[in-house]
Amino acid sequence: MTIKEVSEKYSIAEDTLRYYEKVGLIRPVTRKNGIRQYGEAEIANIEFVKCMRSAGLPIKILAQYLKLLDEGESTKEERLKLLKDQRNNLAQKADELKKAIDRLDYKINLLYENGNNKLKGDTR
Repeated sequence: MTIKEVSEKYSIAEDTLRYYEKVGLIRPVTRKNGIRQYGEAEIANIEFVKCMRSAGLPIKILAQYLKLLDEGESTKEERLKLLKDQRNNLAQKADELKKAIDRLDYKINLLYENGNNKLKGDTR
């Protein structure tokens, strides 16, 4: 796939793909007549990076993980710790989002959908 095709398929700007390659999130991509050609390995890597970025993982952490992955089996424990730490961070964010959603649902139901007349206006 060309950079344009990857960009369109995964909704990632071409500049972002180039940047990911520059900072090590994507290995250097082979070129044919100067045009980047993404193979299955690169596509799988892009899908992983996109998923992790969508979840809020910092580029620095992803780059560190992928660098360790390239270093091989000797970094397995360090990679595992890094992934577990990031998973814990995401779980904490998910809990915070769940609380915010619950609070919004409460306000929506109490003040707007159930027509509760006991409350004077919208309260915090």
